[in-house]
Amino acid sequence: MNKMIRKLTVISLVVSLCLMGVIPALAQKTYPTLTDYEKLTGEKIEKFYEAPELRIEVAKGTLPPVEERLPEEPVVIEPVEEIGQYGGTWHRVALSPGDTCLDSRMGYESLVQWTPDAKDVEPGIAKSWKISEEGKVFTFYLRKGMKWSDGKPFTADDFLFWYEDILLNKELTPVFPGWLKVGGEPVKIEKVNDYTIKFQFVKPYGLFLQMLAFNGPFCGAPKHYLKQFHPKYMSKERLEKLTKEAGFESWYQLFLAKNNLYTNPELPTIRPWKLTVPPPATRLIAERNPYYWKVDTEGNQLPYIDRVVFNMVESTEMANMKALTGEIDMQHRHMMLSNYTVFMKNREKGNYRVLRWEDAYGTNCAILLNQSCKDPVLRDLFQNLKFRIALSLAINREEINELCFQSLGVPRAATQIPASPYYQRDLENIYADYDPEKANRLLDEIGLTKRDKEGYRLRPDGKRLSLVFSFCALWGPYPDIAQLVKEYWEAIGIKVVVKTLERSLRTKRVEANEHETDMWCIPGYLLLNPWPYIAVNQYTPYGPLYGRWYASEGKQGEEPPEYILHNMRLYDKFLVTVDPEKQLKIGKEIVRHAAKNLYAIGTVGRLPALVIVKNNFRNVPEKAVSAWTLMTPGYTHIEQYFIKQ
Repeated sequence: MNKMIRKLTVISLVVSLCLMGVIPALAQKTYPTLTDYEKLTGEKIEKFYEAPELRIEVAKGTLPPVEERLPEEPVVIEPVEEIGQYGGTWHRVALSPGDTCLDSRMGYESLVQWTPDAKDVEPGIAKSWKISEEGKVFTFYLRKGMKWSDGKPFTADDFLFWYEDILLNKELTPVFPGWLKVGGEPVKIEKVNDYTIKFQFVKPYGLFLQMLAFNGPFCGAPKHYLKQFHPKYMSKERLEKLTKEAGFESWYQLFLAKNNLYTNPELPTIRPWKLTVPPPATRLIAERNPYYWKVDTEGNQLPYIDRVVFNMVESTEMANMKALTGEIDMQHRHMMLSNYTVFMKNREKGNYRVLRWEDAYGTNCAILLNQSCKDPVLRDLFQNLKFRIALSLAINREEINELCFQSLGVPRAATQIPASPYYQRDLENIYADYDPEKANRLLDEIGLTKRDKEGYRLRPDGKRLSLVFSFCALWGPYPDIAQLVKEYWEAIGIKVVVKTLERSLRTKRVEANEHETDMWCIPGYLLLNPWPYIAVNQYTPYGPLYGRWYASEGKQGEEPPEYILHNMRLYDKFLVTVDPEKQLKIGKEIVRHAAKNLYAIGTVGRLPALVIVKNNFRNVPEKAVSAWTLMTPGYTHIEQYFIKQ
């Protein structure tokens, strides 16, 4: 394999592939196979063990021995602190069934997945892989003997079924996933044999392994189970009967329901725990998967914990109250930073510890001006860089940090965090100084010198310059921040009307290009969710029409101005660049251009992500990165968490 392919990386700097594509275990505490573990440690795992409740089932003859349930080459996990103990219930809370994240954050399994330090990828479902010389074909080698939770074989057929019968079926998948397209063409997936699959693209795809580590939990499907609900495998009469009996009108509605773990507890899984008590119960329960395919360094089959219980709560406030009263074993989702002080004071009483993981948001509350705004006057102003800079300079970030975040964050621009390979120190505070005098001067320079009798500036058409500051009050102190921004902007002569929106309404308004401003958190780790730096679709708040134009390849929306078009071209180049050094250079240029052109106005970022952990709940890392793209906490190998007796 040539030098370029040996250097192909996830983060474009760190990962070096060996001949068969296996990523060597560096500092991470996982080993792709038993053979890798033995080679790298000199230790040998000669016997496997299982949870006591599973031993009982084996003794009764209702479950095969653990050696028959594990694949020939299981993943070996070295626990964070110590070899765990079997048993116990992990208590958590959720706002809805989907909020349990059992299909993602709490069930993170992918062909390749993030390493525990969040810097590279490592083998997951695939024990190894190789990449063609030109970076177009990715071949993955699966684990012989790996099984679904019902004991049926997990093979290449499950990926082929997902590709041919789900992704390529327009009724089930009206829009083909964008992350599986390069050069406008969808991937082609081919079965080589029962344990080998190929992903083939028309152009080099330098970002594919990162994208797969992010989106991988949603790949593959149990063909042996789901084919009974698919017209390709079932007679029309039989399928119509099943559809009618289930209360659906169309077969695809039945199929989608059967392929949803939240509505169908019978759906086989490869995750550590399988939902056994589904909605509408208010206490959802997920039990251990007896066929889970990972072991610890002493041969104990994971997970250690018997079950996970999710108590449904009505609000984040209630979730935090349950954490304070010791009713949660470990959770970082919905733990509010505004409660940091009370969490710390209550640690002894609640018998828990408070971890501060690194939040991956470049800024937790960015302000986004809709630069494709329907109002032509506002659109012209929003597209004027001096106007955007003026609004940014008018914001007192130190005050926002103190009043809204207990000074736990960092006043900064909307850019990448230091942990990211695309971070550039000089962008940290670009246009982020508090300088209302300069802000006023810039507004005067662009001709906004006239004011009405109340002191507000007049637009070029003679109307009062007024902005509707709409946002979704979903995270933390957004309403308080909005009120402060209103004061800052009105102090430089711009009238602000604050408007709070329900989340789904906010999304619809952005998609329809009906908003003037928006407030949202900015991803600051990698470029897998790149909308703050590239207008990728109609949900990009600073330019939905431009994002629609990009996503539709110019068929819909509007062609963006050059300063936005610039990063679209760079991103297209970034996606197909295989050489890691070149890809890194392009990524940094994308981040720099977005910051210098102020696509988004940052306020405060680099806030800690609070994690409430009971004192006897162990193997939780002291440090981790909290990000949707990393599937936190899943990438920390939650299967090796345990409850110490």
